[in-house]
Amino acid sequence: MIKKPARNVARKKRQLRIRNKVQGNMSKPRLSVFRSNKHMYAQIIDDVAGHTLASASTKEKDLATTLEKTSDIAAAKAVGERIGKKALAIGITKVVFDRSGYIYHGKVQALADAAREAGLEF
Repeated sequence: MIKKPARNVARKKRQLRIRNKVQGNMSKPRLSVFRSNKHMYAQIIDDVAGHTLASASTKEKDLATTLEKTSDIAAAKAVGERIGKKALAIGITKVVFDRSGYIYHGKVQALADAAREAGLEF
């Protein structure tokens, strides 16, 4: 009998492979994306110091009230715009994109494109 691994287990393996190659520092921090079934999250992380410099998610009250759904592409775009504005406010213009093992498609791509439109370079 063939045993197929769970989707999240395979994603975690891809995430570790990516994380070995993608490191963020103070001059070029890491933009990490996480998506659950109901929400989207984005963080800008300095891996050397181990600090989160900025974060945005669909759980933020002012963002969640403006969205019809918190789990669609429109919500991902809103999170991307929000993280881009927060990053520019603290003086970050260049980041390294960490897709966290997700396929660069759909919500993850929409978040990345919106962050680029907001002024981030990656």
